[in-house]
Amino acid sequence: MIASTYELHTLRVVSGKLVNYCYVIVDRASRQAAVVDPAADYEAIAGKLGELRAELKLILLTHSHDDHVQLVHRLAERYAPEVRMSRKEIDYYAYSCTGLQPFDDGQRLTLGETTITCLVTPGHTYGSSCFLLAGDLLTGDTIFIEGCGLCTDRGSDAGALYDSVQRIKSLVRTDVRVHPGHAFGEPPGQPMRFLHKYNFYFQFDRKDQFVAYRMRHRDNLSLQYI
Repeated sequence: MIASTYELHTLRVVSGKLVNYCYVIVDRASRQAAVVDPAADYEAIAGKLGELRAELKLILLTHSHDDHVQLVHRLAERYAPEVRMSRKEIDYYAYSCTGLQPFDDGQRLTLGETTITCLVTPGHTYGSSCFLLAGDLLTGDTIFIEGCGLCTDRGSDAGALYDSVQRIKSLVRTDVRVHPGHAFGEPPGQPMRFLHKYNFYFQFDRKDQFVAYRMRHRDNLSLQYI
């Protein structure tokens, strides 16, 4: 997928029964690359970087859960990139790794000629974040095409997640494509207008109703995300 100054490549990676999506952003002019939430399959990620003849300069982390950071240390050892995570997430969970640098809400990072805006969107974790490019939004576990992240772990907050969803709805253009960390039916890359219409959590305009629905009990883990 190509948009303006960059290419965005989607990798579906599997660890046991858990399926994740991680992403490779490549600046078209410089061939500098960023990997978002590297997990599960080192060979797939390293192989994609080699196939694209891209130089890994950044690792971008939406949050600190293991299924989104599993391969940070291994990639950092091989490529020595900068590793970026929100200051709130780093401080709250005491996350650390080689090359780690914090970012704050609204901070802009550069990858060659490509600009990446960091949006701190708490709720799923204390400092969860999304990354906004010219035509794409990488959302980790904040929002999915079909739903939003769980709010059951330390530092999570369904009320904060409601605020984050409302912010995303108001801030991100409806033609921007959404790329989450997991999928539960619809493939990544749906435009934001699709979520406005079909993502149930986008329909709430009252925080108490959103929180009650998000925190309802589900026995089936795969359904808890929606």
